Amino acid sequence: MDNKFIQIIKNKWLRNMTLTLLLVGIIICVYLVINFAVEKAEIADIDLTKEKLYSISQQTEDKLRNLDTDITISIYNMYDSVKELANQYARLNEHIKVEKVEDLVSKTKWKTDYGVTETSRFIVITTQNREKMLQEYDLYTMDYSTYQQIDITEEAITNGILDVTTTVKPKIYFLTGHNMYSNDYFQYLQNAFVEEVNEVAQLNLLTAGKVPDDCNVLVITALKEDIKEMEKDRLIDYIKKGGEILLLLDPNLDNIKLANFQKVLDEYGVSVSNGLIIEGDSNKMVSGAPNFVISTINNSSSITKNMTMDLNVCLMNPGRLNIVSDDELRAKNLTVETLATVSDKAFYRTDLQSSSQSRISSDTDANGATVAAMITKQINENTMSKVIIYTNTAFATNMQIPVSQTYYTYALDFSNNKDVILNSISYLTEREDNITIRKNIEAVNYEVTETQNRIILAIIFTVPVFIIIAGIVIWVLRRRKK
Repeated sequence: MDNKFIQIIKNKWLRNMTLTLLLVGIIICVYLVINFAVEKAEIADIDLTKEKLYSISQQTEDKLRNLDTDITISIYNMYDSVKELANQYARLNEHIKVEKVEDLVSKTKWKTDYGVTETSRFIVITTQNREKMLQEYDLYTMDYSTYQQIDITEEAITNGILDVTTTVKPKIYFLTGHNMYSNDYFQYLQNAFVEEVNEVAQLNLLTAGKVPDDCNVLVITALKEDIKEMEKDRLIDYIKKGGEILLLLDPNLDNIKLANFQKVLDEYGVSVSNGLIIEGDSNKMVSGAPNFVISTINNSSSITKNMTMDLNVCLMNPGRLNIVSDDELRAKNLTVETLATVSDKAFYRTDLQSSSQSRISSDTDANGATVAAMITKQINENTMSKVIIYTNTAFATNMQIPVSQTYYTYALDFSNNKDVILNSISYLTEREDNITIRKNIEAVNYEVTETQNRIILAIIFTVPVFIIIAGIVIWVLRRRKK
């Protein structure tokens, strides 16, 4: 091979290498230009996740679509994903504007009011007269049952917008003084009420003297003793003025004398049983726990309006709601709307010494028994009082429920328990646009019915065994053919 031929090969190789490098350089430049242009144009990302985790949820759209107050969402030192989410709010409503704050030189008020520094990460939601700051830690929470960090950025921003645009927040009082459960058990529920732009306070009637005039909903939970005569009178006064009540009542398993409290319940024509309901339908109970009764909220009820999905509630040791006859309801000007019932296989137990999960001789039928209802009392032509009653308190608490040897969940997080309670409050506070199934991006707990559990176990154990047997049979047949 002569030198001239070698030189030709070298020149050709050099030329091809140069063209290749040039082409790579052009591709990189084009990529950078396109990327820069897309970033400047702020074109929305395409969310391909099944749960639409990176898109504005339907409930946010419903809450903010008709917003008519000018709002600025200012973002400082936050991640691109947060800015993209904020831009979705701007595309949702023309009254919402998003700005990226480059530095805090002109933002001395934020430094003074909120103690932020140049290294802080935060969002400020501002109207003409009000503002709310969300710092980075406000955008996340922790599930202490799984130790998983949960992103609640959308929930925080949406509630922040509602916070600065809502002129009057509904006031929710929790009745105290005779409760079976301490207030600690309701912290998660109360926090959820606040996040839905309500105010929450405690009410002791013995010290307050009456239900405050600013009370929009009074929450009464399971009692360990009867209320006083004065408290009974003040509660009845509240009802006759058109007061709204959320009742979370356990069955009276200890046969506590509740004469005064029963007179309050008489205003609505109801009483709660002394025994508890146990579910006999494996499709209507948590696997292995027939006392954890799963019921679907009536899909035509006031707290499920316009929903396209079933709303299930899991009540833990519920009682049976006893309602007076139709004639007595008419005499008291009462209207009943059934929210949830048990199956026709459920039974009612008063022998609490028995731990049997199956029906025993002393149990009686609880076929279709009511475990949740809304009752409206017509006081006069212009005034009515509504009560929503659940025959269980525990389902609305942050009581820890074991789901395995390692993890537990909270009662409020079972099924749609949280949505059921929040929708009940939304209805009672006349904010029906807030009745929805809320976006959930948390880890899914292993909560299945007895039937579902059998199917899963069959798949886990039966299918592999079948494959092994089939493999052995095929191997034997092939050996015989040889």
